[in-house]
Order: sequence, then structure tokens, then C-alpha cells
Amino acid sequence: MVAPTARGSGPSLRGYRRDPEGTHAPLDSPGYRSTALRHPGEPLVLVPNRLTEITGPLLGPGRLGEHDDDLTRQHAGEPLGQRIVVHGRVLDGDGAPVRDSLVEVWQANAGGRYRHANDRWPSPLDPNFDGVGRTLTDARGRYEFTTIRPGAYPWRNHDNAWRPAHIHFSLFGTAFAQRLVTQMYFPGDPLLLQDPIVNSIPDEKARQRVVARYDHDRTVPEWALAYEFDVVLRGREATPFEEPHDEDGG
Repeated sequence: MVAPTARGSGPSLRGYRRDPEGTHAPLDSPGYRSTALRHPGEPLVLVPNRLTEITGPLLGPGRLGEHDDDLTRQHAGEPLGQRIVVHGRVLDGDGAPVRDSLVEVWQANAGGRYRHANDRWPSPLDPNFDGVGRTLTDARGRYEFTTIRPGAYPWRNHDNAWRPAHIHFSLFGTAFAQRLVTQMYFPGDPLLLQDPIVNSIPDEKARQRVVARYDHDRTVPEWALAYEFDVVLRGREATPFEEPHDEDGG
């Protein structure tokens, strides 16, 4: 798995550097029970980019809709809940911006329910909120979404288990094979202390890198709270990702 690189820059050896031990959660985390059913049982194999990936579908502006970056304006009515602005930068391991990277998000609504057939816990669906969005980073690696703060929801991992409020992030480089996935959490959430997904990240400092920062300067008066969430692809300050890492650090 190669970290996304700036469009047109080509593959870089920097993308193959291993992140420090403890940055990413182990593939088999006993506290997160479903990993026992789906973690790889054999050593991972690095699959290099080939002509198919290089000449495959482009991830450019033509694939974005008018309100893909504003999840509160995708329907005729407004969704319920606290409006928020989530913004940040996508950076490589040397702190350089990653431009033209496709950033996708998906999340539960304000009541903690996903618009998904398998989510049937008794919290109402919001007809004005789908919970999905996407955008491209600009020349400085910046992205921004307007959305609703998601609610917590129950799951059956352990006794009285509730997932803290979170937003899923997916980042692409120059091809679909270059995909990284992580989750963004909110500061001060008491459910973080008992969440096995967050706590499966071994290093405490790395765990803090998946928690957004409240940004009062970007908060819009009488409109929306703002949170800053930078994504670092590699290196000592790398954001913990859900993607597996092979033995060669690819």
C-alpha cells in the first residue's frame, strides 16, 4: 500500500518509509472482537502499481457534485443536529502538502444512525441527511466539509458498548490502489476512554492524532462550530490508519 502522492509527482521512495512502531492498530486486536474474524491469516503481499492503475479512472474535479463538500445542502430541507465545519490539510511525511487528493467522508446522523440497510437500532433516520461527502485538496493540501456532528451509537462489541462520535475519512492518491482510511473523533468525548477501536492504537500520542482540535477562529458566528483535522500520511507524526501494513512498510 503506497501513501497518496501529489498528482503528477509520480511514485516516491518517501511513500515506502515505515511509520514508527505503535502508530497503527494491530490487525488482530482482542478488544475489538470482529478483528478475530477478518484479520489476515497469511503474510501480506505488496502489490505494486501497474499500467492498469496508472491509466485507470481519474479522481479529478469532474467527479465532484455541487454540494459534495456540504452535507447539509444535499436535500431540499436542512438536517437536524449541530452544524459543524471540518477542515484541515493532507501532508506527506516531510510536511509537504498533498494536492489534488480525493478526500471522502461518511458518518452517522445526529441521532447516531447510518443510512444503511444493516443499521436498524431505534434512532430515526433523517430524510435530509445522507451522511456522505467528498472533495479534493487544493494546492496547499487543504480540504473542508460542512456537516452535522454525528451522534454516538450502540454496538455489540462488549457490555453496554457505545461508539464515540466519529467521522470516517478515506483518502486517495493518484489511483484507486492508493487508498488510506481513518476515523476522526471529537475532543472531550467521554466515550473515547472505553472505545476498543481507538484504544487498539498502541501509542498514546498516535491516539491523540485521530482526535480533532476545536478551532474557535474558524467557528462561524451563529452558524457552525469548527474542528481542525490534519492527516499526515507517513513519518513520526503519521495519522493512524485502518489499512494493513506489509513487512516492507508499503
